[in-house]
Amino acid sequence: MTRSTRRGVLAGAFLTVSLLVAACGGGTPAEPAPEEDGPRSLTLYSGRDEELIGPLIQQFQEQSGITVDTRYGSTTEMAAQLGEEGANTPAQVFLSQESGALGALAEGGAFAPLPGDVTGAVPAEYTSTDGSWVGLTGRARVIAYNTRVPEAEVPADVKELTGPEWSGRVGIAPTNASFQAFVTAMRLIDGEDATRQWLSDIRDNDPQIFPRNTAILEAVDSGAVDVGLINHYYVAAAETPPANTALKFGAPGTASALVNVTGAAILAGAAESTEAQELVAFLVSQPAQEYFATETGEYPLIEGVAGPADMPALAELGAPDVDLADLKDLDATTQLLTEVGLL
Repeated sequence: MTRSTRRGVLAGAFLTVSLLVAACGGGTPAEPAPEEDGPRSLTLYSGRDEELIGPLIQQFQEQSGITVDTRYGSTTEMAAQLGEEGANTPAQVFLSQESGALGALAEGGAFAPLPGDVTGAVPAEYTSTDGSWVGLTGRARVIAYNTRVPEAEVPADVKELTGPEWSGRVGIAPTNASFQAFVTAMRLIDGEDATRQWLSDIRDNDPQIFPRNTAILEAVDSGAVDVGLINHYYVAAAETPPANTALKFGAPGTASALVNVTGAAILAGAAESTEAQELVAFLVSQPAQEYFATETGEYPLIEGVAGPADMPALAELGAPDVDLADLKDLDATTQLLTEVGLL
């Protein structure tokens, strides 16, 4: 699908959104507010990069007539700000890079319940169990490797990267939210002691430390490191497609096969905001989900939308059986990373 074709598809998104909002609210699609009531607007806190999400938000504005004041930052920063602001936050919708931050804020009562038609649009394993937030896209953990390394030598389980043959050859990003969510999943699946041991063994194997996944991918592609732990979609989202990088998906059922999600929630103070409801409904509509698959390389979560090109199907990944909301325990994870000397 060409970029112009995708824009044409997105141009019809607002009709889908209106119908979803109607179904969620049990009434007819919301009519534009009378001109004398002033323009419609909302404030969005985004833990996702403007480069990735900005074009989609622009399409929503053009089709809905709703002005979106988007404030960008890391998911950790935005979640912390929401925690500090509490009931006084100007935010009406929160977009998160991963489920842990959503789970932590939901536990504190930060979010309004979402309509069942919105949370029910995606499979139960990729959204909240209490209807407080909805998953938008899937992000699989992978081992990116330079193609000079034979594929057969690259392990499907990160636990095998602690051997002496991988000394100095592995890139990780301990400060990255996705890496921390992965470690949190390992704690849930394998236990605290096994996770501590793995982190200690990785530390002792002289890994190369990077600030973010994009830097790891660049290092792998240039040959500065042989393998790196990242999310799958960075290859598709790269401005210049990496020429020397391939991906190894994790062993099914293990933490190495974790599929985390990005997600959205409506803040408790905006429970009655039709603008907030329309935005969240838009994000799980078919045109928006197609945007994620084609433009950012992420896995769409609604039925009937094809996954990213040249990637295995989401159902084939064998993700471990983890309640993604349980990835909220990031404080214990960062404490563990600090104790072993990776933070």
